[in-house]
Amino acid sequence: MCITPGYHQVVDCFSAAFGWFNNLDGCYYRTRDPQPSATDSVWNGHYPSGTVYDVTCADPSAGPGTSGGWTWLASPPDGFGASGATPGEVAARAVDQMALVGPAIGITVTPDKTGLVGVPVWLWTAVSPTTWGPNMATASVPGLSVTATARAAQIAWDMGDGTVKVCKGPGTAYFTGGVHSPTCEHVYVASSAGQPNGAYRVTATATWEVTWTGGGTSGVLTVTRSSSTTVRIGELQVLVTG
Repeated sequence: MCITPGYHQVVDCFSAAFGWFNNLDGCYYRTRDPQPSATDSVWNGHYPSGTVYDVTCADPSAGPGTSGGWTWLASPPDGFGASGATPGEVAARAVDQMALVGPAIGITVTPDKTGLVGVPVWLWTAVSPTTWGPNMATASVPGLSVTATARAAQIAWDMGDGTVKVCKGPGTAYFTGGVHSPTCEHVYVASSAGQPNGAYRVTATATWEVTWTGGGTSGVLTVTRSSSTTVRIGELQVLVTG
């Protein structure tokens, strides 16, 4: 973990784009490649001693004097070459690379239809690496590489009527002639007529378990991803004549 001086903001200690963070001046340093020519003024007469660095400051008003974003230093700046990140932090970066998303909601009552009170509503997600898993990614910083694998464990379906249905699997896609879902369903007991826009808001939240290894250790992370849709539910009207 690195902290910007004065502002006390947490920033990455290493950036692939900018290099290593210096906690003393709040700037990132990366070795200039290739190094400037011997006649470049940035050397200030020191060539070939020392090194010229690209400098990017978190606070543009702070930082060393530069020449075109470069500066010469006799020795590496504070923090240069050290990752400063824990294996758990790098694992979180690997999860970011996976681009996990909320469930790809499948439901028998789509927004263009109206379901009925008392009729089972099937619930499922399309299965893919980003909606259910498994999903694997590796993230690295200098001196540390972490591999993470994510698998969804369950989906909590908030049905908008005060009911939360927790299903341990991805659910079963509806098939013609099906009545009750073998894995995940909900039965509404009241019309959605009194809801905003006349529909229940359904939110599906997947809980992912992420196992990771790297840096001589291992661990588990839990992350969630959500998506939502709307469901209109009506009551069957029976016309009685006599």
